[in-house]
Amino acid sequence: MESPRLAPRTTVSTEIDQAVTDLWPRLVDWRRHLHRHPELSFRERETARYIGDHLSALGLDVAFPVPTAVVGRLRTGRPGPTLALRADIDAIAVTEDSGLDYASVNPGVMHACGHDGHVAVLLGVASVLHRLRDLLRGEIRLIFQHGEEQVPSGAPELVEAGVLDGVQAIIGQHLWAPLEVGRVCVRPGPLMASTDYFEVLVHGKGGHAGLPHQTVDPLAVAAQVVTSLNHLVARETDPQDSLVVSVTRFHAGETINVIADRAALGGTIRALDERVRQAAPGRIERVVHGVAEAFGARAEVSFRFGPPAVDNDRALVDSVAEAVRRQLGEDALTHYTPVMGGDDFSFYQQHVPGVYLLVGAGVPGADNPPHHHPAFRLDERALAHAARVLADAAAWFCDRERGADDG
Repeated sequence: MESPRLAPRTTVSTEIDQAVTDLWPRLVDWRRHLHRHPELSFRERETARYIGDHLSALGLDVAFPVPTAVVGRLRTGRPGPTLALRADIDAIAVTEDSGLDYASVNPGVMHACGHDGHVAVLLGVASVLHRLRDLLRGEIRLIFQHGEEQVPSGAPELVEAGVLDGVQAIIGQHLWAPLEVGRVCVRPGPLMASTDYFEVLVHGKGGHAGLPHQTVDPLAVAAQVVTSLNHLVARETDPQDSLVVSVTRFHAGETINVIADRAALGGTIRALDERVRQAAPGRIERVVHGVAEAFGARAEVSFRFGPPAVDNDRALVDSVAEAVRRQLGEDALTHYTPVMGGDDFSFYQQHVPGVYLLVGAGVPGADNPPHHHPAFRLDERALAHAARVLADAAAWFCDRERGADDG
């Protein structure tokens, strides 16, 4: 079979390829250890300690800006740029049902989004770049971030702690099960949506279920709110604008023959364009209050605002795409439409240019369970693919010879 076309390789690229091959068993071991021992957002103390121990063993400068996050600094001792690489480290509240022999030993907690793999990849990149540090200039800053899965999340806390001080650019990646292993998506512009949350409380007038005319049924009003929110997306939003409003929770009453006084619902708002995102809360409030008033009820609406959309810098996308070509071949690059899930990597992009890529981790020909599913699993070959690409992109950014040519 004809080998994939590779972009011209530098000495560093070839060294990275071999270094990741040598490191492969450790990548798997790291990932499986972390998979067995997941920790929830903002509770990642043992995970952080595990990461810190490995970085310290390499001789990197290690800091804990908060007790559940780690930053390692690979300083080359030569003048040059500072590039940050980020991995999220938290697990989620899911009871694992994967059948893996390294399944979670912590009841009700699972690495069901691949963050165990993200940590293993970045530990691998740290090892590879430390091995090749004499070929580099500047600094590689390795950010192992806590609390990605929650709102508020960990990224703003780390930015406030100064992890981006002196950084010129940042790169992150997500091992992506919907994408077959061996494929990589790196695209300019929006890649993942903003993620915000809304809560609605409808106040009516309760009463006997057999006498509905004497009540103001908040459940019926809330149901009309749900329908009207769907109309807001389907008929009030430009089809070329991506907006998703999903009602994910609905509750009213406790007794079967009683119309309740109140009904509650909540959900998420997702958008790729900041203009659309900023307009959504006002539009939702208008719909909710209008429906409630029309039926003689009263409503309260509240919002929690999460990360903005992940929006990739074009120049960085081009350089990372070249790293994919050098390490995996032209055929590895794939088109992938923006994802309406979110990631707080976008908070870093508000401060420095950044690129976030999706690295295929789906088992070929298999029915891969989605992220956050109890049976979620990864094709572990993706660990090596991601480590090669990130290390190559970082080495290019901080390449010693390129720096001499530029200067």
